[in-house]
Amino acid sequence: MYRKSSSLMELVVRKENLSTAVTMVRRNKGAAGVDGMDVDEVEAHIEKWYEPLRKKLLQGTYQPQPVKQVEIPKSNGDKRKLGIPCARDRVVQQAIRQVIEPIIDPHFLPQSHGFRLNKGTHTALKQCVAYYEEGYRVVVDCDLKQCFDTLNHDKLMYHLEQFIQDKAILKVIRKFLMSGVIDLSGEYVERKTGAPQGAVLSPLLCNVYLHELDKELEKRGHQFVRYADDFVIYVKSKRAGERVLKSVTRFIEKDLKLIVNQDKSQVGSPTRLKFLSCLMMKVNGICRFIPTKEAKKKFKAELKRRTSRKRAGDFRTIIKEINQVTRGWIGYFGLGFIRGFIQKEIEPWLHHRIRQLILKRWKAPKTKITKLLSYGLDVVDHAKMIGYSRKKYWRLSKTSEVHRTLTNERLHRWGLVSLSALVESAYARY
Repeated sequence: MYRKSSSLMELVVRKENLSTAVTMVRRNKGAAGVDGMDVDEVEAHIEKWYEPLRKKLLQGTYQPQPVKQVEIPKSNGDKRKLGIPCARDRVVQQAIRQVIEPIIDPHFLPQSHGFRLNKGTHTALKQCVAYYEEGYRVVVDCDLKQCFDTLNHDKLMYHLEQFIQDKAILKVIRKFLMSGVIDLSGEYVERKTGAPQGAVLSPLLCNVYLHELDKELEKRGHQFVRYADDFVIYVKSKRAGERVLKSVTRFIEKDLKLIVNQDKSQVGSPTRLKFLSCLMMKVNGICRFIPTKEAKKKFKAELKRRTSRKRAGDFRTIIKEINQVTRGWIGYFGLGFIRGFIQKEIEPWLHHRIRQLILKRWKAPKTKITKLLSYGLDVVDHAKMIGYSRKKYWRLSKTSEVHRTLTNERLHRWGLVSLSALVESAYARY
C-alpha cells in the first residue's frame, strides 16, 4: 500500500543524520534522563560509541533506557505525567523520526494539524472558522482520556507497518514503547500501553494511531479538525451532534481501544466550547478565535513569575526569557482578537514590572540616584526623591521620574521585544 522501506535503518545510522539529530536534541534542551547525561554531553558520547551504536541499530538489538517520570502542574490543579528519555535515546528517536516522518506524513489527511510540517494551531483554527462560516454552527468536542498513555502497542505497530516495513526500525520502536518507566519513587514500572509524553517519537506515533480515526470520520462525511489527541467535529444541529458523539465514541472505544472522557465530552456552540485554549468570536462580520480567560490568566502569571523581584539571573537572561514567553504566546494566539488585551493591559503592566525589577536591583539610594541621572533625569533633587523614597518599588515604577529615564524605548534598546509590534506583525500575517 505504501512505499517499501527495507533499508531505512541504513539512513538512520548515517553520521550526518545522527549529527543533525544531536543538533536538534541540544537545541530542544530538556532535563537529563535516568543516566544523568546532559544534552551537551551527548555529542561526544555518540562520537565515541558510534560503531557499536550503529551495529546495534542495524541489527535491531539496541536497548533503550527506561524513561524518567516527572509531573508538571496543569491549569486545573491536576498534574500531567511526562516521560524524559535519556539524551542518547532522544538522539536515536530523532534520527529515526528524520527518516520515517517524510515517508509517513504525506499520507495523513489535511484535517490533521498537530506536529506536522507547515501546519499547527493557526491552520487548525482557520479550518474551524471555515466550517463555522459554511453553516456548521454546532461543535462536537470529544475528549480522549490520557490518549498518549493508552495507545495499544499491537495496534500501533500494525498501523505503523502499513507505512514502514524496515524490521530493524520496527523492532527498535517497539522497544522504545516497552522500555518501562522509573516512577517518582524510583521504582521500575513496566509499560504495557502508551507512548510517553515527552519522547521525540510519541507525537508522530500518536498521529499514526489516530490516522485511523481521521479516515473513519472522513468516510462518514464529517467536517472535523484534529490537533494531536484534541479533535472537534462540526455539525449543523445539536441533535445531530449528540448522535455523532455517541457513534464516534463507540468507534473510539471499540476499534481504537481508547477511552472517551464522558464528563468532558460535550456538544454546543464553538463560542462557548474551547478548542486549543480558544473560543470562537465574531466581530464586525469577521469570525476568529480568541484566547480563553484561563489562557490569558496563565500568560500573565508566567510573565509575573519571570519578572519577580526575588528571582535570580542577570537582566539579559530575564529579558530573553520574557521575549520567549511573549513571542510564543502571541505567535500562538495571533490569529485571534488580542490587540486590546496586549496593548492596553499586558504591555503597560509588563513595563511596570520590569521597571520595579530594575529599581530593586539598584538597591542602594546612591546607586539609584547615579543611574537615574546617567539615564537623563536632569534634576538632582528629583533623583534624590526617588533614591531616598520609602515607597514600595511598584509605586516608584509608576512615577514620572522613572518613566522619563526608564522609557519604553530604552527597555527595547536593552533587548525587550515590543509586544505591540509582535501583535501587529501577527495581524499582518493573518
